Amino acid sequence: MIRVAVVDDQALVRVGLQTLLSGEPDIELVGEAADGRTGLALVRRVQPGVVLCDIRMPGLDGLGLLREVTADPALAAVRVVMLTTFELDEYVFEALRAGASGFLLKDAEPASILQAIRVVADGGSLLAPSVTRRVIERFGALAAPTPHPELDRLTDREREMVTWVATGRSNQEIAEALVVSPDTVRTHVSRAMVKLGARDRAQLVVFALQSGLRAAE
Repeated sequence: MIRVAVVDDQALVRVGLQTLLSGEPDIELVGEAADGRTGLALVRRVQPGVVLCDIRMPGLDGLGLLREVTADPALAAVRVVMLTTFELDEYVFEALRAGASGFLLKDAEPASILQAIRVVADGGSLLAPSVTRRVIERFGALAAPTPHPELDRLTDREREMVTWVATGRSNQEIAEALVVSPDTVRTHVSRAMVKLGARDRAQLVVFALQSGLRAAE
């Protein structure tokens, strides 16, 4: 059972998500909150697997809640998906750096929202191509990369896989490009995540781009 919490200051959004999630046999809504501080207390109390959190809220906003969650070892298993009105929200970049597992548009199709919850709960991330491009462009504007302190621990093959992950491609797509099996990609990516301390695939993308890793297209 995937345990989900919703934090959004719009009652209509909360009611809509509650209605959507109530019909799914493998998803349980374990709580909701109308602001960041109440939401953070909720997350600490019930420790859901996935939090759907609005970025823009009065008081403690979504970024503040995200930072508190990712900084708390007791909440290491909690994945935060940011809810936004605009796919290219100005806070996308900062939220990824802070450890968000991805983004959902508030007007996304119900099926897409449910799939997103299941993907994140399974350890995946939600990085739409447009979001990935925006992040790459933002990092590309930086004066100089800052290599991850554990980058040298990666084998050549692991480093190669990480550079491909930074393009936003799935394991299947990487496997097809390199003519290897998806299991091979998955193994190397998983080992790289452990070595770099990445919470999930989204954070691995950030680490790769911060380190100046770019895949040859």
